[in-house]
Amino acid sequence: MKALPYHAKAVVGRREMVTLSELGLSLCCKIDTGARTSALHAEDIDSYEEGGHMWVSFVTRGGGPDSPAHPVRMHLHDRRRVTSSNGHTQWRYVVRTHMLLGELDYPVELTLVDRREMRHPMLLGRRAMRRLLVAPGTAFLHGEP
Repeated sequence: MKALPYHAKAVVGRREMVTLSELGLSLCCKIDTGARTSALHAEDIDSYEEGGHMWVSFVTRGGGPDSPAHPVRMHLHDRRRVTSSNGHTQWRYVVRTHMLLGELDYPVELTLVDRREMRHPMLLGRRAMRRLLVAPGTAFLHGEP
């Protein structure tokens, strides 16, 4: 077997609890090695300019469609074309924030998309998993929900 070209920071399961402290959220996240970008559930997305900077406001829900609405306002980092797993391409807003996963705390970029039909409000893609190893037969290695 070939050796890894890096030392893994952590091993994660197919689902993990993460904290987005700048947003005041702790939520269940699906680990998806098939997705390039990470995504966060967002409704009522609105971008605007204020004080010479671009901002985005949206409502998210940390525990599914029945959980309470959580309004958020953040600096808008970017706007990108993203192709979903079903082949549909759309423009999405991108925000940057810090993510706490177990003892790891590092910056992530999240695209904003309506995930109310999905089981998990957040999807962690490959760009945010650099130097993580995924054990797909396990879940919640860094804390139970």
